[in-house]
Amino acid sequence: MNFTDKLKHFKIVRSLIYTLVGFITYPGLAIINKIKITGTENIKNLPKHNVLFVSNHQTYFADVMAFIHIFCAVRWRKENKLGLPYYLLFPITNLYYVAAEETMRGSWISRLFILAGALTVKRTWRAEGKEVRRGLDPSDTRKIEEALNTSWVITFPQGTTKPFAPGRKGTAFIIKTTKPIVVPVVINGFWRAFTKKGLTFKKKGSILTVRFKPPMVIDYDAPNEVILEQVMDAIEQSRSYMLLGKHHAISA
Repeated sequence: MNFTDKLKHFKIVRSLIYTLVGFITYPGLAIINKIKITGTENIKNLPKHNVLFVSNHQTYFADVMAFIHIFCAVRWRKENKLGLPYYLLFPITNLYYVAAEETMRGSWISRLFILAGALTVKRTWRAEGKEVRRGLDPSDTRKIEEALNTSWVITFPQGTTKPFAPGRKGTAFIIKTTKPIVVPVVINGFWRAFTKKGLTFKKKGSILTVRFKPPMVIDYDAPNEVILEQVMDAIEQSRSYMLLGKHHAISA
């Protein structure tokens, strides 16, 4: 574990990073664009650990920052809104998120996001822009398991911003092993508002939606494939949703 990875486990460090980056990113989420949040009633009474949020993915960093803002706001008893960002003065700290190692080593800003609680993992299917086939790294699994023991964890099962990409079996393995409360989240509009990294704007005035669904009912003894299919359906990225989207496009 390097020095940066050690620092992110100190709550005071994550708190300072959330406050700093939070105030910088707030205008992009709530002023330049408009964020619409639903379903926060599904997360306000969750335990402080062993909660896994599974979500579709549209940018590298804007998605994560939206989650951080919302979780901090909910801690201040806000429901389905951000309001003024005074909640960043005392932010949530029991939070980690899973991110691809190659993405997080790319620049100084990405290294800053590591301090915000990134659990860097090796991509199973891509490395340095090339297609590869790699087994699940046990050290990556341990990182997530240890984080769930004390905190909430956000993961993006697809591991890519491409819509309707297949889910990674590692997500199902983590669920089966740690038996967390799994909360599905569906986001939209981020791809339209931000560039792929989520650090610069592409179209201002966009509507950003974040919808928290009720915790999933999961048979932890089911095969990984069954659990993964259930997760992908919950975040509306399964094949059935893809076909539904194509049907709507043709009808229109």
